[in-house]
Amino acid sequence: MDIGILGGGIAGLSVALALHRSGHRPRVYERGAAPATMGAGVTLWPNAGFVLDRLGLLPDIAALGGKPVAMRRYDPAGNALGGLDITALDRLMGYPTHAILRRDLLAVLLAHTARAGITVEYGHRAVAIEPGDDGRATAWFGNGAAIRPDLLIGADGRMESVARRFVTGDNKPVYQGFVNWIGVASAPGLADDIAIQDYWGVGERFGCVAVRRDLVYWAGAQVRPLSAAGEGADPRAEVADLFADWAEPVARLIQATPADAVRLIAVHDLDTPAVWHRDNVLLVGDAAHAPLPTSGQGACQALEDAWHLGQCLAAGPRDLEAALAAFTAIRQPKTAGLTELARVHARGLFERDPEICRLRDQQARAADPAAALRGLASAWGEGL
Repeated sequence: MDIGILGGGIAGLSVALALHRSGHRPRVYERGAAPATMGAGVTLWPNAGFVLDRLGLLPDIAALGGKPVAMRRYDPAGNALGGLDITALDRLMGYPTHAILRRDLLAVLLAHTARAGITVEYGHRAVAIEPGDDGRATAWFGNGAAIRPDLLIGADGRMESVARRFVTGDNKPVYQGFVNWIGVASAPGLADDIAIQDYWGVGERFGCVAVRRDLVYWAGAQVRPLSAAGEGADPRAEVADLFADWAEPVARLIQATPADAVRLIAVHDLDTPAVWHRDNVLLVGDAAHAPLPTSGQGACQALEDAWHLGQCLAAGPRDLEAALAAFTAIRQPKTAGLTELARVHARGLFERDPEICRLRDQQARAADPAAALRGLASAWGEGL
């Protein structure tokens, strides 16, 4: 089956690899002129490790990424709020967790697509999708080109998805009330060990993930109205001032990040639709489900999409409508649930009432870590 994939990010490339392994002929169309560099890093939890192993990517990910041993929570003064033993989670789920820079993950995916002979066409921004009388849609690009494959997959993101608009009738990302400053710090001795550190404030948060002891990606967040979400001429100076009094290593990480490499993002997600396809057009990745960063599952769920779609289309010629409906039935409930859980978690993290935050922190300290491990393993391992 000839398959056109709109979007050359994590979802688009991993779907291409999975479908190629299933015997199909995918071709990827990326709007940018070169591989995307947006984003800092991603944590690939054990459910992603399962997919990476099945796709033959795990050794390359391990070579470029770090294996975090723990996630530790703190208040702004550095007082412990509990955490998570990631090595125990990995044992429970049977696959490893890796932290990796986004650009390195994309490099691995691109290397494997090239090795598989999958073509990635750059400079192809989809501008419209038109239905066909025979149920095969045509995708038009801004450069005048058009494609009419057997299956058209929209992996074109949460903010400007032409495919989502075609399938659902709209593409309205939902601003969730906070911004993220993101960056990658590089300097000797930045991290004591390979771990995730999460600092909770009042309407503010700072999280950092060590890939190596000298390489850490981070995100600082603050509640802010959308009208002010893009303000600030110097993002690094702004975030450095905001977190200046927080416990180490927060200020040190910000200062170890090049000023021109800090980005400010107004954080949006999407309501997960009940239907993911129309005719032969299917949504995957952020175009279908775009959870907040508080889910920790954005890249992981894109990889799960790839694995499940490959399985649904692996049996050879079959009714495409039935295959796409089966894929949606597998993926929609899990991703919708994770999107809602991420929103609930964000509301707690970005609470602005100090007393409510004090109670939140108290509950975090008292939480049963073994129960938390079992809950994550159950939720993230569902369907795999």
